[in-house]
Amino acid sequence: MKKKINASLLLISIIAIILTGLLGTIVTYQLFQSQLEADLASDADILRDSGLFDAPSKSSAARFSFGSDEIRITWIDKDGTVLYDNRTDASELPSHANRPEFREALEKGSGTTVRRSDTLNKSTFYYALLLPNQTVIRVAKVKSNMLSLFEAFLPGLLAIIALAILFSIALAHFLTKSLVSPIDTMAENIGSSMEPPYPELVPFANKIRAQHEDILKSAKMRQDFTANVSHELKTPLTAISGYAELIENGMASGSDVTRFAGEIQSNARRLLSLINDIIKLSQLDNFEDRQPFEKVDLDKIARCCVDNLQVSAGKNKVHLYYEGKPAMVLGREEMLSELVTNLCDNAIRYNYPGGYVKVSVYTEEGQSVLVVKDNGIGIPKEQQDRVFERFYRVDKSRSKKTGGTGLGLALVKHIVLLHNASLTLDSAPGVGTTITVRF
Repeated sequence: MKKKINASLLLISIIAIILTGLLGTIVTYQLFQSQLEADLASDADILRDSGLFDAPSKSSAARFSFGSDEIRITWIDKDGTVLYDNRTDASELPSHANRPEFREALEKGSGTTVRRSDTLNKSTFYYALLLPNQTVIRVAKVKSNMLSLFEAFLPGLLAIIALAILFSIALAHFLTKSLVSPIDTMAENIGSSMEPPYPELVPFANKIRAQHEDILKSAKMRQDFTANVSHELKTPLTAISGYAELIENGMASGSDVTRFAGEIQSNARRLLSLINDIIKLSQLDNFEDRQPFEKVDLDKIARCCVDNLQVSAGKNKVHLYYEGKPAMVLGREEMLSELVTNLCDNAIRYNYPGGYVKVSVYTEEGQSVLVVKDNGIGIPKEQQDRVFERFYRVDKSRSKKTGGTGLGLALVKHIVLLHNASLTLDSAPGVGTTITVRF
């Protein structure tokens, strides 16, 4: 970044110096040309007022003698015949009737033109003035043209450019350092509340800080998740290992063997459920939408999930029923099935014998709506914001008794977010819980 800024500043400086030199030369030449034309006009006025050119005859002009050879003086009759020239014999000069400065003088009272000689790098500046007697007096000077003037300026200009470039290199280095240094300082203290050095960097700094906080939060969540997974896996594994050791050492006999085997099987099932939920959650965390969502019928999915959970509801003595109408949703069928299953499974686990779970699907104001309602133990208000956290349980003893992993609602939250849906929870202890998902 520093090299790029340094090179950019240096390039801008060099371009500016070269353009300034060129423009300066052009402006100087234009001023020189304007001044020369003004001088020629002044000389022509002096010649007009001298009275030497009042009578249009070659004899009167012959008496005129002009001391300077720098100015060429030509006296032209109204028909273009040259009456006098201080450099050449007038009789040898052709008619000037078609000279542009002569014709302009006849039409407008005065005329100017510049004729350039590329071979000599010279330009001749002409100024013609119409006299009262309808003759034209023309004065001219030969000067270097712009290319010649530029060549004369070139050595000095190159020396100035070289010095300016050296100065620009030092200045670019200093400016780059002064520009980048505050940004480096901000980068080193990105986690602090330090204000960005430039107002333009405020949105960028806010974005970086937000991402930094998200990274730290994600790292903390992963750390907590790892600790929770280790704890959750350790409990059933410890139980399995303990019961297996008792059987291996012959410390269990008869009915104890059967009971211990049942405990081993129960903990193994809990372990498998936990592993399955962890895998599902990991897949959702790393979900990449490589294939577009498809239109699926939420009514069909929910109806199928309710049918599959009737055995579980029967074991828990909970009445599970469904009512719904076709409702199309843009999503993934397997994810939506997981969503409905987890909501229903939670409602069954945290219910009372003889309780109910009602699942509804309908369309409202152009939105497909899923509602899972139960009259179970409910969730205290102070815990309702945390129930979607990983491994969080409202009733830990009941969860372990029923084999819950504490990841069901965390999976639900992920699926809802991936489908751009919204979820609301309405619950009270002893009354029950209603969870509504709007797609």
